[in-house]
Amino acid sequence: MDNTPAHPPGLEEDLLEGFTFIKVMFLPPNTTALLQPMNQQVTSSFKKLYTRELFRCCFERTDGTTLTLHEYWRDHFDIVSCVQLIKIAWDGITQHNLNTAWRNLWPDCVAPWESPAPAQDSAVLQEIVSLRRNMGLEVDKEDVSKIVEGHGHEISTHDLISLQQESLKSPVVVVVEEEETSEEESSLKELREICDCWEKIQTYFQ
Repeated sequence: MDNTPAHPPGLEEDLLEGFTFIKVMFLPPNTTALLQPMNQQVTSSFKKLYTRELFRCCFERTDGTTLTLHEYWRDHFDIVSCVQLIKIAWDGITQHNLNTAWRNLWPDCVAPWESPAPAQDSAVLQEIVSLRRNMGLEVDKEDVSKIVEGHGHEISTHDLISLQQESLKSPVVVVVEEEETSEEESSLKELREICDCWEKIQTYFQ
């Protein structure tokens, strides 16, 4: 695990009795960027794939309609839409990507015939640029890279506590509306798939 304040040194001692077979090992301090498997292009590639799917979704929903990008984002994009895009983006991360990501930390587990995956970032970035231009947004690859990498700040435990304290200060407003049914409402099967996907993502990012 990463050597961060969020992962206390005594974590292994707090494991339940049925999980004593688990051994917790921490990376050396200040080596996350060099060793952590998710930092070896996996997270970066996922962000780009998600951004591409996000703009593709926005373009498909607004193209040929009177709906503006702002209106779609405000009134039609929700957490379910977000998780569905996460699933599509994560499906774009291959077993090859995940296997080679362990090369720096655990080279013995990398298949001997596996070589670092060819850089696909440029192609994905170009797709994002094209989609944004189709929506009337003039950008280049450098602009898109800044947008994608701009979400790299990791929220610390202190940040989470501060956010919770701020939310407690804000008054809670409960709005009761009539229940509406919609054809777009996700079926139980779709919701189960979304939840399963979210659990897989949490496992890889831990």
